[in-house]
Amino acid sequence: MASRRSITFILLMVVVGLNLRPAMSSVAPLLTRLQESAGLSASAAGLLTTLPVLFLGLSAPLAPALAKRIGSERALSAALSLLATGLILRGLPLPGGLFIGSAMAGCAIGIGGTLLPALVKRELPDSADLLTGLYTMALCLGGALGAGLSVPLTQLLGSWQASLMSWSLLALFALLLWHFQMPRPTRVTARLTKKQLGNMPTPPQSGILRLLKLPLTWHIMLYMGIQSSMAYIVFGWLPTLLVDRGYNEADAGWTMAISIMCQLASALGAPWLARMGRDQRPALLLVLLSTAIGLWMLLIAPLIWKWPGAALLGIGQGGSFSLALSLLVLRTANSRLAGQLSGLVQGGGYTLAALGPFGVGVMLQAGANTSQIAWLLIALIIVCCGFALLAGRNQRLDDQNGELLVQRVTPTV
Repeated sequence: MASRRSITFILLMVVVGLNLRPAMSSVAPLLTRLQESAGLSASAAGLLTTLPVLFLGLSAPLAPALAKRIGSERALSAALSLLATGLILRGLPLPGGLFIGSAMAGCAIGIGGTLLPALVKRELPDSADLLTGLYTMALCLGGALGAGLSVPLTQLLGSWQASLMSWSLLALFALLLWHFQMPRPTRVTARLTKKQLGNMPTPPQSGILRLLKLPLTWHIMLYMGIQSSMAYIVFGWLPTLLVDRGYNEADAGWTMAISIMCQLASALGAPWLARMGRDQRPALLLVLLSTAIGLWMLLIAPLIWKWPGAALLGIGQGGSFSLALSLLVLRTANSRLAGQLSGLVQGGGYTLAALGPFGVGVMLQAGANTSQIAWLLIALIIVCCGFALLAGRNQRLDDQNGELLVQRVTPTV
């Protein structure tokens, strides 16, 4: 039976997770309006959609060091404070406020998104992969809310600036809840350390350089980067691409919202599906195939395939991201390694992913049409399948013997 501490942590995880996507998904439905009212070119709009992802990637590797200095719990509080500040700043009538606030929000999301998988591994290690699915579901729900409510909030509040700023209220709510209910690690950590290690010497810190020497790290990072690039292209550009196909602004926003809502089921179900096989490769390939078919239906096929396409895209992307985060806990033997791998993989992966939204903006500026962009995205998904086959094997990083090793894990059937 779950303890009160576990239930409280799960609820906090969901509330924090709800905040880690609206900063990006709330901009996309308003992008055409921003280009008209703020005079943004396609390249500048691409930069706006890229900044949060880029700074997410740049800040993620800093999270383990910040957690070591002030503690994971206080570091997450700082991330939520930074997120609320950035969300407010991007709606203020200040020179560059929209871009600076977006970058600040990206930094906050990078730190928070890196800390949470390690906290999950620490608090509930036996169910870490399944809880990662629940956490991913919260991320998807937050993204769907950002996409679906962005235009209605603009109409309700009277301006896109107020609509973008309104998401700071959700971040402030999460900050207060986390501050007063955050888990206190001291006694639990000490008890686990004694139980697991006994009189064994403390293993050395693995460090980023040691992780970078292992092919497994790169396989996970490149899978994370390419599938995340697909996600942030959808967050940043799907409504614009749909408008180009003949949708109106509100319909395009709701189509993206429904696609993101479909991510909820696959985000929660993908880790369960991954447990059914000998390793995660079949599940990874299945969700990537769903993503590719969904993109084809939405951006190339006749408009009659709109709703099946939105559903398949959402199912594929929710599952892809959930499995990417699950790999961070499945491929590590302890919470410390999970935190280090999370910072490195998310840092490198999201920095790579930032090229996607910016690249789409450059392609549109150069005159590329929606169909050409869609085929390029499908080609990238095929490349991602290759890294999924490598990252999905049953292996695990372990450093308990003082040396960082990749061990093969025998599946329990």
